[in-house]
Amino acid sequence: MSGTTGSPRDLKAGGRLGGRVRVPGDKSISHRALLFGAIAEGTTTIEGLLPAEDPISTAACLRAMGAVISPIEAGAVIEVQGVGLDGLQEPSEVLDCGNSGTTMRLMLGLLAGREGRHFVLSGDASLRRRPMQRVGQPLALMGAEVRGRNGGNFAPLAVQGQPLHGAVVGTPVASAQVKSALLLAALTAKGPSTVIEPAHSRDHSERMLRAFGADLEVGGEMGRHITVRPGANLRGQHVVVPGDISSAAFWLVAGALVPGADLTIENVGLNPTRTGVLEVLEQMQARIEVLNQRDVAGEPVGDLRVRQGPLQPFNFGEEIMPRLVDEVPILAVAACFCDGVSRISGASELRVKETDRLAVMARQLKAMGASIEEHDDGLTIHGGQPLRGAALDSETDHRVAMSLAVAAMLAEGDSTLARSEAAAVSYPGFWSDLERLRS
Repeated sequence: MSGTTGSPRDLKAGGRLGGRVRVPGDKSISHRALLFGAIAEGTTTIEGLLPAEDPISTAACLRAMGAVISPIEAGAVIEVQGVGLDGLQEPSEVLDCGNSGTTMRLMLGLLAGREGRHFVLSGDASLRRRPMQRVGQPLALMGAEVRGRNGGNFAPLAVQGQPLHGAVVGTPVASAQVKSALLLAALTAKGPSTVIEPAHSRDHSERMLRAFGADLEVGGEMGRHITVRPGANLRGQHVVVPGDISSAAFWLVAGALVPGADLTIENVGLNPTRTGVLEVLEQMQARIEVLNQRDVAGEPVGDLRVRQGPLQPFNFGEEIMPRLVDEVPILAVAACFCDGVSRISGASELRVKETDRLAVMARQLKAMGASIEEHDDGLTIHGGQPLRGAALDSETDHRVAMSLAVAAMLAEGDSTLARSEAAAVSYPGFWSDLERLRS
């Protein structure tokens, strides 16, 4: 399986798949552990932090504002020396968020209330095309001042720290990033703030902020109303980051499809706001067992065993999307191998990720011979026709790269994958794990 930066990676079709694998730490939880640790008092230690490009971007931004964070390396326990709730300093340089939408969006909330301090946030070409108004506009209701290209929608973004006031803010989309930005802003606002979501999105911020000592209350239907009362100091904590279910999803689908496969994915976070992929795989009648269920640092965790078996087509829409938005690309691959028609709707959010994931997955799978119709908010996939090896391209998107790796295993004939290094954004060891599990 060759492939270096700049040259396409050879992907062999066929082969076995079995053994045990531990996926990297959850990306969402890794970002938040760094951010909350930086504004807490005292030391935060983080076990299992994802040592990938996106959390490294978050750490670099925080260091530029005075937080001391130990080097982020695989297997290391990371130490964060917090500067306290209002201790972040004005940086002398532009804060570089790399390719990380989570870094940029959460930073907007974190920095908006730093009175008298000025911050500029930018990132790579892909990030500078991603919409940021969805965070800037609700923050403005609390008194935030965020400016940028295209009326504040695109980076570079300038944040002029202002005294913020509490507010009741309804978010336009069910987005954990938007919600988390508002909760971060609320920590230093004058008076309580309540965030109301149209649907319940992943709740890592609420769980972790509470663990750090924030005065935070979750109420309303399905926990959609989150209230923060400012004034409580955050205290450094020991955080254990579970494995990322979004990374586990590639192995779950591969294990369900590759003939004779039997895989166990260890230490996977099973937060109910993230397990939409398991619900869809259950709908498909995949053979998945949850083993060794336990609670680690406030997050439910377990091991997932998956074995190959016939899969049924699926149909899902907007209601489940907040719980599986990152897993749509690999589920599109799974649909190609189900007899019958699978439908994905309510997924327009995927058009503003690292790439337009609906368009990219349709384009790449069609190159392999898949029968796919692309809609404004989803895909219709006619499964059951064999895929053939092809010259594929991640188009710089990590989830696309790993999804296509699974498709290539199941194709007739070998494939190549351009820009395979994109996988490192969330799963630096993906290609070596794939090689090991196939041997």
